[in-house]
Amino acid sequence: MGTPIFQVNAFTDTPFSGNPAAVCVLSEPRDASWMQRVAGEMNLSETAFLWPGQEGFHLRWFTPTVEVELCGHATLASAHILWTEGYVATYVPIRFFTRSGVLVAARGGEWIELDFPATPAEPTEAPPLLQESLGVTPRFVGRSCFDYLVEVESEDVVRQLAPNFSLLEAIPTRGVIITSRSATPPFDFVSRFFAPRVGVREDPVTGSAHCCLGPFWGQRLGRTELLAFQASARGGVVRIRLAGDRVLLGGQAITMWRGEWLW
Repeated sequence: MGTPIFQVNAFTDTPFSGNPAAVCVLSEPRDASWMQRVAGEMNLSETAFLWPGQEGFHLRWFTPTVEVELCGHATLASAHILWTEGYVATYVPIRFFTRSGVLVAARGGEWIELDFPATPAEPTEAPPLLQESLGVTPRFVGRSCFDYLVEVESEDVVRQLAPNFSLLEAIPTRGVIITSRSATPPFDFVSRFFAPRVGVREDPVTGSAHCCLGPFWGQRLGRTELLAFQASARGGVVRIRLAGDRVLLGGQAITMWRGEWLW
């Protein structure tokens, strides 16, 4: 019998949109090199690997080329699979044990809320090549524990951005978040996320980036609840609630296919 594996589109309720993640449900841990090979074979921005623990599930995330410290959409996809496939009773919260500590997923109707650590950005000088790689003049540049955050003047600039990925890949960071206030109701802000250094040119919808974006826009707009749109070609919607040093990320998910990994 093979290992169950699923593809889930996260931060959407519509097929062929949102951010696709693979979810591999293990009975026990496998070695990291095997997980990395599976993630490379899946060739999605993230593949999640789950196995049961005493008080929840262990969870690791891999891009096609590296393991990462935090991933929102693959965590959302993992919670969705555990509930919809009967691994966990509907509406029972799920605890995930990860490299970023304990993360909790709770279900409310068709929405899933993830309890993640806030990763605020501190103002910083733009590193060499950043402005050249993006081809824009930033209004703000900050650095979180994972990424650079770049605010630009308008939603049009965010949507039309076409980075030079060869230059962007040379910047020593997981990724670069581009953001502006939204000109499109009901959204408060829009963003895009580029991470060629970890094997993902553009991520369609990035939950972990909103752990930085939430505090950034919450402070500027004087709000603790926000609605965001990630303006990639696929697009996706993220609800945000700020709670001190935590960011609660809300999203929907849809299973696209299920199968078995045979090797």
